[in-house]
Amino acid sequence: MNKTVFLGALTVVGLAAGAAAAGTLDDVKARGKLNCGVTTGLVGFAAPDANGEWNGFDVAVCRAVAAAVLGDPKAVEFVPTTGKTRFTALASGEIDMLARNTTWTFSRDVDLKFSFVGVNYYDGQGFMVPKSLGVSSAKELDGATVCIQTGTTTELNLADFFRANNISYEPVPIETNAEGQQQFLAGACDTYTTDASGLAATRATFENPSDYVILPEIISKEPLAPLVRHGDDEWGDVVRWTLNALISAEELGITSANVKEMASAKTDNPEINRMLGTEGNLGEMMGLSADWAVNAIAANGNYGEIFAKNIGENTPVGLARGLNAQWKDGGLIYSPPFR
Repeated sequence: MNKTVFLGALTVVGLAAGAAAAGTLDDVKARGKLNCGVTTGLVGFAAPDANGEWNGFDVAVCRAVAAAVLGDPKAVEFVPTTGKTRFTALASGEIDMLARNTTWTFSRDVDLKFSFVGVNYYDGQGFMVPKSLGVSSAKELDGATVCIQTGTTTELNLADFFRANNISYEPVPIETNAEGQQQFLAGACDTYTTDASGLAATRATFENPSDYVILPEIISKEPLAPLVRHGDDEWGDVVRWTLNALISAEELGITSANVKEMASAKTDNPEINRMLGTEGNLGEMMGLSADWAVNAIAANGNYGEIFAKNIGENTPVGLARGLNAQWKDGGLIYSPPFR
């Protein structure tokens, strides 16, 4: 999901970002809780269950960071944010990090002054239509009404795609995914466009998901990544290397089931030993305990476990790994080495 580059908004957020800078790790430790920004609700990625407990692919990143810092994956205050409020919430210090299917772009990094800690999902913008519309390609959507979240760069991608294909459309502005779902199902628009993963997650909640199709065209690159404020590199390191620990754990065969056993004594693999704290002092370098990665992995499992549980092919969302497979399996998921 993507935020439009509105110059005025960028300037305001950028100034605010400078006001809330260093010391986040100490703040989180002192507070005893991580304030993590998420969506207002997107099944598979971040949504509360019937008991009000947040679950999902992005939620798991928040819980892993809380476990790494505080030793408790439940020590998280989830703060729902919209496409319009997410950056202000982070810049102002209302939240310590944002894990909300947010695309890593130049302007968000450089002008908004945020640091993206690493891609946790490679996505692209797509289109969903009712099967009854009889459309098999987005290029057949000439004159269509399109539900589109306001204040997002998906608006720009949408305009570029229709202009490049010399076809027209009528935008139907919405604020949240819930509103988009409601409007789309009510027939207020012919097609709903957002990140393809978001379309799959939304469709999974429909009463009859098979009545809707996601068209084959992917019209943009959407590297989705957790982010923190510029000016606090120590905190950025904590979030970045927690994500890297989840990714490396999958590559190295460390799971939620075996991580504590593997951390009980040195293994034959020095990288596993360094990451799990039985060799070296990586945790100390970040101001964390030696078992920070053990706690992060034990919270929800490794990257592959998190993917499979929340959005994988055997879930209602039903996403294949694709580009999000490990690099050794032909994907783009890759962590720098732990040394």
